[in-house]
Amino acid sequence: MSDNRVWAVAVCYMLALKPSSILLGTFIAKWTPKENKEISLPNAGAWIGYLERVLILTFMLVGCMDGIGFLLAAKSVFRFGELTKPSEVKITEYVMIGTLSSFTIAIILGAIASRVIGG
Repeated sequence: MSDNRVWAVAVCYMLALKPSSILLGTFIAKWTPKENKEISLPNAGAWIGYLERVLILTFMLVGCMDGIGFLLAAKSVFRFGELTKPSEVKITEYVMIGTLSSFTIAIILGAIASRVIGG
């Protein structure tokens, strides 16, 4: 793989971390439930986002699209127990917006990186 391709993939991974987190935080800020911050671990959501975006990008680069579906299913299973109460509708919607936005960014970055590698 040429140096330019390595740099392009490295930039996609870097963009999947803090820049994406800032973009997502800005995008979902208007929906962030105030009570959620008090019951959550400090920065846990950011780290979960970093890991899921890196995993999705890696799955796309190695051609393992099933891994993306597995990751989404696993995250849904873990969250399902907390989000089954009708009173948790706002938190459920907030989590869905954040998750789908994060996955979208990672998939776009993965498509860009895959195109650079392949072409």
